[in-house]
Amino acid sequence: MDFELFNTYSNKTELFIPLDDNDIRIYACGPTVYDYIHVGNARPLIIFDVLVRLLKLIYPKVTYVRNITDVDDKIIVQANQNKESINNLTERTIKAFSDDADALFVKKPDFEPRATEHIQEMLKMIKVLLENGNAYLSDGHVLFSVSSMPNYGKLSGMNLNEMIDGARVEVSDYKKEPADFVLWKPSKTGELGWHSDFGFGRPGWHIECSAMSEKYLGKQFDIHAGGLDLIFPHHENEIAQSRCANNNKSFSNYWIHNGFITIANEKMAKSQGNIFKIKDFYQRYNGQVLRLALMSTHYSQPLDWNDKLMDECNRTLDKWYNCFVPVNKKVLIEDNDLKPLYDDLNTPGFIAVLHKLFDKAKEGTLEDKEIFSTACKFVGLLDQSKDEWDSFKKQNLKLSEDDILKKIEETKDQFSEDFGEK
Repeated sequence: MDFELFNTYSNKTELFIPLDDNDIRIYACGPTVYDYIHVGNARPLIIFDVLVRLLKLIYPKVTYVRNITDVDDKIIVQANQNKESINNLTERTIKAFSDDADALFVKKPDFEPRATEHIQEMLKMIKVLLENGNAYLSDGHVLFSVSSMPNYGKLSGMNLNEMIDGARVEVSDYKKEPADFVLWKPSKTGELGWHSDFGFGRPGWHIECSAMSEKYLGKQFDIHAGGLDLIFPHHENEIAQSRCANNNKSFSNYWIHNGFITIANEKMAKSQGNIFKIKDFYQRYNGQVLRLALMSTHYSQPLDWNDKLMDECNRTLDKWYNCFVPVNKKVLIEDNDLKPLYDDLNTPGFIAVLHKLFDKAKEGTLEDKEIFSTACKFVGLLDQSKDEWDSFKKQNLKLSEDDILKKIEETKDQFSEDFGEK
């Protein structure tokens, strides 16, 4: 069955043709570890996890890399605010991220490189860019010259003026052109930094992914994945520096991006004050509920987050667990059932298939239940035993005093409405 993906770079859905059928290579941008992840961060974690699961079903080998950004100005600022060391902040946050990913039943990538462990690879790439005339030194910085890159802006579809007016393009006196971006920046004495031929400093944000993807996946690989907000400037700049450092080779053949999470149709963002952290859901919902909710809309579309969605997904999984059976043998999923996933990872379509398989399983044979359980498990659902699911549910049935009082008032109001004077 043909597998199709929407490629942001070409702006169209394309048949997936790998560079090497024997090893599919995929890179996804991971967290910047200065705070706990929120629902918006969890969406790409889950979507790209499903993508890798599907690729592993189709191909004999898949190499999946998801990086960790542990050197960044946001990290330095947060550590100073917390009055803790950068190392303590990043280690603590990486541990929390790993716990959150496990709670969402996200499988670990094959490689999870940290930026701080790949400084030499970044410096090597920066040196090549300088030698090729794609970068220049200015006021202690090394900057990439955007004008040296043909077709810069192809991924985002923006021209230079739109980019400069857009978010996160820092206009500084030390730049030759406003759109030029930092590859290496100076660090003050006592700040986080490394010694280099360009002076004591630290890398810019974009160079790390170019250097680490090349180390683990080579100069060209199949798929680069990330959130919609990374298209510009991060992914646009990755393309520029990687192609210029490697004789303009294509870098990644396919670019896929997940849509935003919205709250009442407003983008979820720290600046909006509408962030829901994953750790805050654990007191109410099993991680599988969040997983199902985050797969309920096609990955490329915005997903509006609300309590109703969570409650519906919780009820669905509670119902589905009534047909759960442990599967200790290999049970094949029919190609026709997987068809939605082959169509640009259409998870809502696959969830509709799961509902049909459930309807058949609840009145059917043990084999029907095994097929249903296997299909759910394929996308990370019904990934616990029935006892584990019920145990979590019992732990969360305990109501607080405020919850009890609220329920009493709701009952009083309903009683008055039904039996009061007419």
